[in-house]
Amino acid sequence: MKKIGVNWPEFNDGLTYNDVVSASNSGFTLIQFYSSKYTSSAPLQGWLQRIHNKQITVDGEIVTDPNTVLRAGFKLVYHRLPWKEPEAPYLLEVLYEDDDMIALNKPSGLQVLPGGLFQQRTVLTQLQWHANKVTNSSLGREPQPVPVHRLGRGTSGILLCAKTKRAKACLAAYFADGTSLVRGGREIGVGERKITKIYRALVKGIITMNEIEINHPIGIMRYPGVSRGLYVALPSGKPALSKVKIVERDVQKDQTLVKVEIRSGRPHQIRIHLSYIGHPLLGDPLYVAGGQPKCSDLELADESYAEDGGYQRPSKPVPGDIGYHLHAHEVILSHPTTHEMIKIVAPLPSILKSVQE
Repeated sequence: MKKIGVNWPEFNDGLTYNDVVSASNSGFTLIQFYSSKYTSSAPLQGWLQRIHNKQITVDGEIVTDPNTVLRAGFKLVYHRLPWKEPEAPYLLEVLYEDDDMIALNKPSGLQVLPGGLFQQRTVLTQLQWHANKVTNSSLGREPQPVPVHRLGRGTSGILLCAKTKRAKACLAAYFADGTSLVRGGREIGVGERKITKIYRALVKGIITMNEIEINHPIGIMRYPGVSRGLYVALPSGKPALSKVKIVERDVQKDQTLVKVEIRSGRPHQIRIHLSYIGHPLLGDPLYVAGGQPKCSDLELADESYAEDGGYQRPSKPVPGDIGYHLHAHEVILSHPTTHEMIKIVAPLPSILKSVQE
């Protein structure tokens, strides 16, 4: 099977963040601007450190005085220093490829898009590097594939990527339409579904029923270390529907192997839904029975800061932490150009195979 991927360099290239001072911020000092606008990036002392460390320019000039007064129209650039990102796999198996799309087998531990500590070590970066390599070795311009949906960092399996704008729009619509067909815990317009996603998961405890339909809303709560909030089982959230079938029960180990078809695409839906019914994924560091986080006390984030002035990594579990066993095993979809129904399968990790398999 074809594989793509280049080993990660030790350090990434750092990042630059650009701002233009608005009329409402005119008169702010440099430290007032950054410490009030980007509170989730660093505490006040962290921003002072960044300014003194010559990491911020105003209209192209390095400024080290935090009390510099800003005027409307000033262009600010914060230069985040290169850092060593956490370990992550880099090889990606190609499961399917044509002129419109590419389906990858994403390994557990690899993030799909940049975010948090992972700005370079992502699937998107490997796709960009691969497209540039192909372009440099050929006369034509190779289209640059982009993921059209996400898988959690700890989730392995099928990731669909589009090579053209048309394919991207079409595949994105499939995912959006599938989610919109779920209303109030039930499904409408089943015949219109253009994509079906089936996962394999290993959960704690013995599920006695052979099939379960879980229709519980998923919403957002405040949570330390997650600036946009944490997705949890929440009555006031958005409708979400998962269909679970038992593959194998292991009474001795007190665990159940299941396959899950998600009929909506809420973030962390399978992890939340299975924990909601009292069977969280084996090894999940975050979600526990009830579809809630293991640590729900909302004390403020640690005010100590790292080398670059930013907050230290949260001490509590966060969604990107790995250790659970979840695999996007099968996808059946209508091809974005030919509209032919195609089936893509990602080989199962050994821990997610039944004894018979």
